[in-house]
Amino acid sequence: MPVFSQQTWKMRQTPATEKDTRTKILQAALKLFARQGYDGTTTKDLAKSAQVAEGTVFRHFTNKKAILIEVATAGWVDILTDLLMELSEMGSYKAVSQVMRRRMLNMRKNSDLMRVCFIEAQYHPELRESIQAEVIDKMTDVAEAFFETAMEKGIYRQMNPKIVAKVFLGIFAIAGFSEETILDPDSSPQAMQEMAEGISDIFLRGVLNIEH
Repeated sequence: MPVFSQQTWKMRQTPATEKDTRTKILQAALKLFARQGYDGTTTKDLAKSAQVAEGTVFRHFTNKKAILIEVATAGWVDILTDLLMELSEMGSYKAVSQVMRRRMLNMRKNSDLMRVCFIEAQYHPELRESIQAEVIDKMTDVAEAFFETAMEKGIYRQMNPKIVAKVFLGIFAIAGFSEETILDPDSSPQAMQEMAEGISDIFLRGVLNIEH
C-alpha cells in the first residue's frame, strides 16, 4: 500500500473553485447580516463563518459594502427568475392565487434576504439603487409585458399595463411578507391558501360592488 506524504495528499484533494469560495462568502454574509446587521459584522466575522482567510474575502470583494450589494441583488435576481418561471407556467391568466401561494411559501425560505434588504436598504443608498436597477425595473418590465399580452388577448380589460404591473408587484410583495405582516408565523397551509386566494381575488376583481 503506497504511503503518501502530506503534501502529496493535499495535491490529490479537489480544491474549492473560486466560484465555490465566493458563494461561501456570500452565504455567510447573508446569515451574519441578517442576524448581526451590516454594521455589526466585520470582515473577520465573514471570513471565520465562511471558513476562509480574511485576505480571501478581499480577493473576491473590494470591500464589505460590495458584499452587501451582491448578497441583496443576487438574491432578488433568483426571486425574479422564480417569478418568471411561475408566470410562464401558469395554466390560466386567472391562476394568480397559485403564484401568490408559492411566493408566500418561498419567501419564508428567504427571510434572511428580506431582512437584509429592507433593513439595510434604509441606510445604504447604493443598495437601494442597485436593487432598483437590477431587480425592480426588470420585474416591472417583465410583468408589464405579461399583462399587456393578456390585455391583447382580451383576458384583462384595457388599462395601462405598467400601472397594472406595479400594482401586481406591490401585492406580490405583501404576499411575500405576509408571515410578518398579515399572517401568523404558525399559520396553517389552509390559512395561507385562503390569504393567497383573497389577495388574488382583490387583484383580479377589485373590491367595489359594481351593482352599487
